[in-house]
Order: sequence, then structure tokens, then C-alpha cells
Amino acid sequence: MSEHSPLAVVGTVAIDAIETPYGKKDQVFGGSAAYFSYVASFFTRVALVAVVGQDFPLEYRRILEERPIDLSHLHTLEGKTFAWKGKYTGDMNMAQTLATDLNTLLDFNPELHFEKHPEFLFLANIDPNLQLKVLDQVHRENLKYVACDTMNFWIQTRLEDLHKVFKRVDCLILNDGEARMLTEESNLIKAARAIAKMGPKHVLIKKGEHGALFLYGHEIFSLPAYPIDKVSDPTGAGDTFAGGFMGYLALTGDTSFTNMKKAVAMGTIVASFTVQDFGLDAVRKITRADLDERLKHFQQICSF
Repeated sequence: MSEHSPLAVVGTVAIDAIETPYGKKDQVFGGSAAYFSYVASFFTRVALVAVVGQDFPLEYRRILEERPIDLSHLHTLEGKTFAWKGKYTGDMNMAQTLATDLNTLLDFNPELHFEKHPEFLFLANIDPNLQLKVLDQVHRENLKYVACDTMNFWIQTRLEDLHKVFKRVDCLILNDGEARMLTEESNLIKAARAIAKMGPKHVLIKKGEHGALFLYGHEIFSLPAYPIDKVSDPTGAGDTFAGGFMGYLALTGDTSFTNMKKAVAMGTIVASFTVQDFGLDAVRKITRADLDERLKHFQQICSF
């Protein structure tokens, strides 16, 4: 019998090529599910649901094996792994996509076979049709909390399907540009409220170096980003933010507003480590104690 994972993520595992003002790497381990699962595993065991190609490096699989991550739903298909190439210039909050090769992602057909289904589920940034396929396979009454992510491409091309997803999740996590695009509201508080009317009772808007805005029913929580004097690579920061947020919720099992504010703070802290090096290099060097120490400092500099 396999060990139970309270949290599952469905998303991408990728091979990236990244250039920033602080360096250039032609091959970096990436993908939304990879970033998410690695950092969420600081808090709980995570099941990763994704596909890779035959070219997926063994060293990358071993990185995932460092952590309490269930890889039984990470399938290898014929062909090459999903690959993304991006560049950051002046605005480190926005990447310029140079190339996207979907490869085996085109054949991604997520099927869940858990002996015991997870209580927490995160639908990372994938086609909303695949998100709906996953939701069709789970018993909603057995899930304590479901969150999803999306991006501008799906907002522009799959809006009708996205609305179907929104009606079936508890929380939508997206960035400020996507929130404005989705709602055509320039004010983020108005945007969050407009999104809540689409279905999700909670809306978490990532604002990059400007922090996060969280809508919980009629309650609003706003938090700055943890101050970092050197951002080497922002890639995956949003995915690790979600991983810290959902990992903390799965650890505590508490979805009250008070506890979810702590989860937003933990997501902020995890993301602050991620951006300090390329790919997963920075978070591979830390422990849960490092997260707790930085969280304590964050509380000190945010209080008045």
C-alpha cells in the first residue's frame, strides 16, 4: 500500500531555458507541478500528476525524489518533455517567451488512481479542459479544498471552459495582469470581487514584487512581498507561492480566514527563496527551519 498524500497537484514538468540580467542557463528544471510539489513537500506529502518525455533527465527525477513526493502519477511518454524558453530584461515581473514546445504535453491525459484520494487539490496552469477532466474524476464531497491557476493564454482562448472550472473550485490563484484581463477591471479589489462572482469563494492575486491580495468572502487581506535585494530568476515564483500556500493548508487542515492569511504569508516566504537562484536551486538549499526563520522576520518587518 502506497503512502497517503493529503495534497495533489496536476500540472507541467518541464525543461526550461532562461536568461535574466543575472545569467543565462540553457537547461533548467522547471514546470508548474515541479515547482509546486517541491516546495509544498516542506509541509506535507504531495502527489505529482504530470507527463514527461523520454529525454527527461534522470537527475531531475532524482531532485523530486529528494522530497516526500509521490511520483506514481508522473508518466513517461514517447517524445520530448514540454520545453519553455524565456528571457527577462528590465521588468523582472514579466518574462518574454521566446519558444514553447508542448511536445508530450499534447498527449497529457491525466488519470487519477489513488487508493485514498487527497483532501487538497491544486490544478496548476494547464488547459482548462484538462482541469475539468481532473475534477470529473474526484468526488468533490471528499475534497476539503480545491484551488486552480490559469494564465492569459487560456483567458483569451478558453474563457468558456475557464468559467466552468471557476464554478467548481474554492480558490482561483492568478497574477494581477490576468485578474485585470479576466474582469476588465483596473482596480484589483474590484477585480477580485468580480472573479468571486464567477464561482470561487476565495481569490488570491499575486502581484510579484508588490505582494499579494487575498479575498475571502467579504474579508480582504493584503500582504507585501518579502524584500529581496537581488532577484536572479523569477521563473516559478508564482508556482512555489501556490505550493507554500496549499502545502500549509494541507498541513494544518484549517481553511479559516485566520489560518489562510498565514498560508498566504508562507507562500510569500517560499517564493522569496525561489527567486534568489535559477530554477529550484535556491529552495533545494533550504529547510523548513529556514522558512520559519524568514517568516518570523517577515512578521517583524510587517508589524507596526
